[in-house]
Amino acid sequence: IGRANRKLGRLAKPTVTISTNGDVITIKTKSIFRNNKISFKLGEEFEETTPGGHKTKSTVTLDNDTLVQVQDWNGKETTIRRKLVDGKMVVVSELFLPVLSYT
Repeated sequence: IGRANRKLGRLAKPTVTISTNGDVITIKTKSIFRNNKISFKLGEEFEETTPGGHKTKSTVTLDNDTLVQVQDWNGKETTIRRKLVDGKMVVVSELFLPVLSYT
């Protein structure tokens, strides 16, 4: 994602809908830039394409009242935590880059 899109992305207020159908959970995200939809079962790996165009393998688990999504793409890992606080969804994303060493 380019620098300009990252700046605009910080200003966007996406609409997120989480629904269930049996043991399948669906998260729909709508924003002024892109719409995204993922469906999954807790604890089962699935493939997804992120709004930024990355193809990932993801797994979502439930940790108390927090949905924890771990994405693995090209040796990089992103963790996304979604939790309701006072009726609003709080999303925390952490990007872990591979450790580089130079000699």
